[in-house]
Amino acid sequence: MRPKFKVLAAAAMALALGATASACNSSDNKKNSKDLTLGVVSGWAEGEAATALWKKMLTDKGYKVTVKELDTGPLYAGMAQGDVDLYVDSWLPNTHEDYWKQYGDKLEKIGIWYPSAPLTIAVPNYSPLHSLADLKGKGSQYGGKIIGIEKSSGLYRVSQTKMLPAYGLDKEYTVTTSSTAAMLAELQKAISAHKDIVVTLWRPHWAYSKFPIRDLQDPKGAMGKPDGVNTVARKDFSKDEPQVAAWLKKFKMDDKQLGSLEDLIANQYKGKPDQAVDAWLKANRGFEQSMTG
Repeated sequence: MRPKFKVLAAAAMALALGATASACNSSDNKKNSKDLTLGVVSGWAEGEAATALWKKMLTDKGYKVTVKELDTGPLYAGMAQGDVDLYVDSWLPNTHEDYWKQYGDKLEKIGIWYPSAPLTIAVPNYSPLHSLADLKGKGSQYGGKIIGIEKSSGLYRVSQTKMLPAYGLDKEYTVTTSSTAAMLAELQKAISAHKDIVVTLWRPHWAYSKFPIRDLQDPKGAMGKPDGVNTVARKDFSKDEPQVAAWLKKFKMDDKQLGSLEDLIANQYKGKPDQAVDAWLKANRGFEQSMTG
């Protein structure tokens, strides 16, 4: 029995060593492969646009790109765990402050591609409101609601926990949560019926060109200073993918470029982001070469 046990033990050891080697090879292959996973939050127009753009440009360079649609919290957690390689819509240092505090030591900042992106509270142009202070005492006229987006968003946190108390509105109003798409649908419905509505929003966003809306003034600065829109990555991404990191460090878009791409994706080629990006790149010849050339 003992010799047989030794043979079995040796075989088991060999299998274990083989599995370990295989696992190591698999890990190495992942690092050295051309497979990349990009995270995106649905409904965040600038993030959807930049993600679709980079999916196309990286694919043109021979990469196999997978896009994972996640809420903000799970997306940051996924990057920290190494399941997501890149996220091109990180709002820092303010909006995503909580996520960066929690996961930042496991992540890497690649670069800022849009330098000044404010969080806003917006109303239709026909609204009698001009400042956030004007909301005081008018809660019943708006059903006590400011129409918000995803609860996991920094925009919700800032609006609900900072802006409302700063203006003494927390007893009158609640920032509702659903999705960005639902918020935009409510905004469009209210404007079509010429009804008053207050929504959480941000710049850049195609809604400012599509709808007759404006921002409420924020004299107390309760919505915070504008963020930079960053590209961030899992830890050691630049070491594993130096060429891609170098391309992303060069990435910049201005209002005109970003606004036109957002409009193509959200409106003209709705549901067909790849076609929208193709059309945009044809209209912006030289952009891809300037990023990845």
